Amino acid sequence: MAARLRGWFERHDAMPDEDLVLDWLDDLRDTLSVVAEKRKVTRRQFAATLAMLVVRRGELLALQVGDSSIVGRVDGEWVAICWPDSGEFASTTYFVTDDPEVRLNAVRAPSTHDGFAVFSDGIETIALQQAERRPHPGFFGPMIRPVDTAEAAGKLVDLSAALGRYLDGPAICERTDDDKTLVLVSGA
Repeated sequence: MAARLRGWFERHDAMPDEDLVLDWLDDLRDTLSVVAEKRKVTRRQFAATLAMLVVRRGELLALQVGDSSIVGRVDGEWVAICWPDSGEFASTTYFVTDDPEVRLNAVRAPSTHDGFAVFSDGIETIALQQAERRPHPGFFGPMIRPVDTAEAAGKLVDLSAALGRYLDGPAICERTDDDKTLVLVSGA
């Protein structure tokens, strides 16, 4: 999907529409079917959720399949862009490999955000206020502060390592046994 988006922006200025993104997801699913057939397994063996965020020229495109989340910061306030899409039963979700078709949540909107977080369901209990359906500012404020004040740009290796240690530490692991992926982006 990232390669498709890069290729798209090499030739276009506007964001791709949802129909095109669904075509790309169908191509991805076809590729996974071929790989699965070669390995003599089902495509379902490659089940994965999807969370992607593109911000370009004051517009954002968020793509989500499953129980990941995407949030953004506007004027110091954290807002949900894509809320987790859990399945019908506890501990279930939707996957790119689901049949008959993928359940895509695509959000296109103007962007005045100066920070973003994309994360997996493993930290949702500490990152989201479920009752209010909003991001937990007490979690995201301290998390993004070092990114906001970093002098370097791009991937911040030392901060990434520190974040990894924190997410793998006992304070977090006592609250979740699921995957814990968190990507923070600051435009401050």
